[in-house]
Amino acid sequence: MKKRILAGMLTLIMALSMTACGSTKESDVDYIKEKGTLVVGITDFAPMDYKDDAGQWIGFDADMAKLVADSLGVDVEFVEIDWDNKILELNNKSIDVVWNGMTLTSEVKSSMECTNPYCNNAQVVVVPADKADAVADVDAAAGISYAVEAGSAGAAAAEDNGFEYIEVSAQSDAVMEVAAGTAEGCIIDLLMAGAMIGEGTSYPELTHTVELTTEEYGVGCRKGSNLAAFINDQFKTLYDDGTMTEVATKYGVQESLVQQ
Repeated sequence: MKKRILAGMLTLIMALSMTACGSTKESDVDYIKEKGTLVVGITDFAPMDYKDDAGQWIGFDADMAKLVADSLGVDVEFVEIDWDNKILELNNKSIDVVWNGMTLTSEVKSSMECTNPYCNNAQVVVVPADKADAVADVDAAAGISYAVEAGSAGAAAAEDNGFEYIEVSAQSDAVMEVAAGTAEGCIIDLLMAGAMIGEGTSYPELTHTVELTTEEYGVGCRKGSNLAAFINDQFKTLYDDGTMTEVATKYGVQESLVQQ
């Protein structure tokens, strides 16, 4: 009889422990509201995240993150991260989201709780304009060496195509390598190319040629986080009322928007 009572008590304790564990599972939305800040992991990536003349972060992604933070009733903090360490930064809670024109690769989707896509994009080859005719297709593009951002979709495109490349810290650094003549070309996001190179930009002597991939951008949250669903709801509201298009038009990415 004592053994049966003891066994029953152990079963009850285990059941209560499991219930307690389940009931204390943390909500990311509540966690962010309680600490009062949405910490956004970014890199310097115009037109998505970059600084204005006053040193404040602006851009399509930055402005959208500010709107979501407002809907949460919290402040927003932007933290520049090493893009190659974005998953680690997210999981150790150094940041709450990765929101920086992030391509929804299979690795990203398996490692993060991702939002619905919000922008279309491509990885493109950037070369000096006077060399563009010689790099007009993928076969020709294989004949030169590239600078790419470590851990980026551009690095993956270079790897997938068997291109020779070096890794740098940011896409903007990859562009600088080409402008300086220390790399023959670079592979960056089409949206960034539209903002950074060509007539009227800081790099008028550069142009983009081959599109190596087509892809979609999404926001990354911690795996299992309910924040991704919250952002999806905000995307839908902000798309339907025209705010998302207004912000996109401000930064010249309206043609890339994905309907929510």
